[in-house]
Amino acid sequence: MKARRLVSILLLLQTRGLMTAAQLAAELEVSVRTVYRDVDALHAAGIPLYGDAGHAGGYRLVDGYRTRLTGLTADEAEALFLAGVPGPAADLGLGPVLAAAQLKVRAALPAELRAHADRVSARFHLDAPGWYAEEDDGAAAYLPAVADAVWNRRALHVTYRRWREPTDVERRLEPYGLVLKAGRWYVVASAGTGGAGGPRVYRVDQILELRATEEEFSAPDGFDLAVFWAAHQAEFHRRLHTGEAVVLLAPGAVDRLGGAAARAARATGRTGADGRLRARLPIESVGHAHDEFLRLGADIEVLEPVELRERIAATVRVLAHTYAGGRPATGNPSPHGGN
Repeated sequence: MKARRLVSILLLLQTRGLMTAAQLAAELEVSVRTVYRDVDALHAAGIPLYGDAGHAGGYRLVDGYRTRLTGLTADEAEALFLAGVPGPAADLGLGPVLAAAQLKVRAALPAELRAHADRVSARFHLDAPGWYAEEDDGAAAYLPAVADAVWNRRALHVTYRRWREPTDVERRLEPYGLVLKAGRWYVVASAGTGGAGGPRVYRVDQILELRATEEEFSAPDGFDLAVFWAAHQAEFHRRLHTGEAVVLLAPGAVDRLGGAAARAARATGRTGADGRLRARLPIESVGHAHDEFLRLGADIEVLEPVELRERIAATVRVLAHTYAGGRPATGNPSPHGGN
């Protein structure tokens, strides 16, 4: 524990410069007296560390002194190399930079820790996108330009495709940050000058055209990308399920539901005399629930709402007629209800 703390003091002083004993104690969550003892131990080990007395004083390393990464533990070295995801770095145009940085870190590691890091690279590979994700050529085309605008706080003029009419719109964006979610890139930006209208979320792969500008902007005071994204996700999930359905589920069907529906089934479900689970499930819409519940076949029976039950029943009648060798009747209800 003490050895790790000594290394932490070195790294803090190396990265931040002058720090007081009180500041070091707060960072390390120890007493000021412990910091004094640790500084004495560093002196005894020959570390070129000295203190300035007085109100504006503190501890600092001699100019030019740099530690090698011998303070890394095996777990820390493994985590460091596991955290380097080459795909997103390449998307941002940082693939060679990441590779060079990892090479330098690896060269600075002692032989034992280097072996740990190499073992992680050989045995673990992170691939964030889902199995059915398509290649995102559009995102790759404009992502470096969006990232450059985010970094330099420069506005963008884009043609953006959205889901509602009019689909293709012109926007001036002030991009605050980029987020990678499930293999897809999103830019958090304000569409108004000076942050008017507040930040919104745009998919990078829906940018059809992009023109970089030299117009500078400032992010709103106190804006925190991680905090904003967490709130955005919470609001998205809150608005996602606007209705509910009462269903009967065969044993084992709950595991095939997945997501919020499975959690709701486990929380609200009650097993009846026939062995089926009666549960109340959240649904996005009748059309979406129709498609999702049909995947379970005879393992689910919808009781409510009546509209959903009738739509599934109509689809089942059409399927039964088709597979019995007949022709589908005309005017069959669309699974999506024309929405």
